Amino acid sequence: MTGRRGRIEIGRRARGAALVLLLGLGLAGAPSAGGASRPPAFTLSWLAPTPADGKSFTVAVGENLTVPLAVRGRGGSTRIEARSLPLGASLVAGATGNAVLTWTPTQAQLGTRPLVFAGRSLSGQGSTQPRAIFVRVVPAGTPGPHDVVPVGTDGSSRWAYVERAAVARVRPSRGARAITRLATVTPDYTRNLVQVLARQTDLQGRTWYRVRLAVLPNNTTGWVLRGALGSFHSAPRYLVIDRQLFTATLYKRGVAVFRTRIGVGKPYWPTPRGDFYVREVLTGYNDPFYGPVAFGTSARSAVLTDWPGGGFIGIHGTNAPQILPGRVSHGCVRVRNGPISRLLRLMPVGTPIAIR
Repeated sequence: MTGRRGRIEIGRRARGAALVLLLGLGLAGAPSAGGASRPPAFTLSWLAPTPADGKSFTVAVGENLTVPLAVRGRGGSTRIEARSLPLGASLVAGATGNAVLTWTPTQAQLGTRPLVFAGRSLSGQGSTQPRAIFVRVVPAGTPGPHDVVPVGTDGSSRWAYVERAAVARVRPSRGARAITRLATVTPDYTRNLVQVLARQTDLQGRTWYRVRLAVLPNNTTGWVLRGALGSFHSAPRYLVIDRQLFTATLYKRGVAVFRTRIGVGKPYWPTPRGDFYVREVLTGYNDPFYGPVAFGTSARSAVLTDWPGGGFIGIHGTNAPQILPGRVSHGCVRVRNGPISRLLRLMPVGTPIAIR
């Protein structure tokens, strides 16, 4: 493993930014030839009534969502798997190759959540492409003046730059416990931004926004006052990463516009699972290890917490495409240089990321 000094030097060569704070997770010695834990081939197919890939469902709090799924195998038994279902949801298997998702969302689950499924042969020799559906949970009835209201339930999420340093709190109240302090710049000296999830007006008439935070534990959110954030920007795309099938799929308003095979973290340095966003896009550095571009995300390694900056997760290119797909990194997501160059044109900052 490269030492701290070596990692800092790489950051200095990279246009003066501390890139290693993001990408150090990819720095191992020579990767093992051929990768590791290669996925099964995509030899199975989805059948009706399975929803189309990228389909959106809107469900109110307290309503029941039921989604049937079916897979066709080739001369053997199959099963359908779910990736990280939300609390209260279940996937009940029926006949071979059939299952039904059921979920009754709660008030705490307002917002948009991608649910990812895959069909697998019991022999382990074949799989479907992963299939994602997007569930938008909205309030039941008309929200009151002080209720929590989700932001971005129109098919696009929202993000904003941090214009003024501010404290993110556990509740929308100045007396609530502080989680972290939001800075206006990232450790790589780019403008800091946050994904905006919901809003609430307190009894004094102040507007608070719940935002996704780039802190440990992953998937932490907090509340900040409106004055800390700049104008809101729309993000109509969504990147979905399947760590078991080693795929990354970019959706634009429910349509898959990009898909590629990837490398993820080794079992003892796992790529974290959860919901994140693209925090910065970095190009122009000299080390070919990272390929032509690196996307800095809000995800952090829960294992390599002593790395500079706390071990932020990057999505970047590679100078060793032969090892992909597989479990090959310290937690970063590696993509072949051709596909990640296309992704540079398709995925701007603020894009939400679901790692499943």
